[in-house]
Amino acid sequence: MFLRHVVVFSLIALLAGCAGLTSREAVEGKGDPAQWRQHKEQLTNLDGWQINGKVGIRAPKDSGSGTLFWLQRQDYYDIRLSGPLGRGAARLTGRPGGVALEVANQGRYEAPTPETLLEEQLGWKLPVSHLVWWVRGLPAPDSKSRLTLDGDSRLASLEQDGWQVEYLSYVEQNGYWLPERVKLHGQDLDVTLVIKDWQPRKLGQ
Repeated sequence: MFLRHVVVFSLIALLAGCAGLTSREAVEGKGDPAQWRQHKEQLTNLDGWQINGKVGIRAPKDSGSGTLFWLQRQDYYDIRLSGPLGRGAARLTGRPGGVALEVANQGRYEAPTPETLLEEQLGWKLPVSHLVWWVRGLPAPDSKSRLTLDGDSRLASLEQDGWQVEYLSYVEQNGYWLPERVKLHGQDLDVTLVIKDWQPRKLGQ
């Protein structure tokens, strides 16, 4: 009897823990929630990558496209845009507590967050801190989200913090299914990402 009570209480505790992990997510769509959780766990542990692709941006004052290079090493990132909006090259580097933006022929700028820096210097209200999650096909964990799963139990779309993210296609690389074409719709900004080369790496915890 004692053992059975222990098992019951353990199951309750486990279910409560799982509920806590997913309470910020509203999940709907064709996919299997259990498969989604497995997929999510695998991608959450992915903390390093190199991406090459293209980015298209539509903003009230500017529109255009350019090439994208993104190096991620746990909390450090190096994002480079070449030729977007006729501005030349821009490079955004950062780690927790400090971010720097270098714009060709304009100089170097620093700020505590990437969102502040991009809005001040380029006029873009882009949630860079969320992009680290969205680019992997995951919701950011620090705010509520509404998810729609596709038939393969991956994200078809995501709504979070006033943004809508559409996942148009995926590619398999090194055992990971990763977004290949992504559209982001914000209040004053639309961004299209086309990732031509994914190099995912798991660097450690």
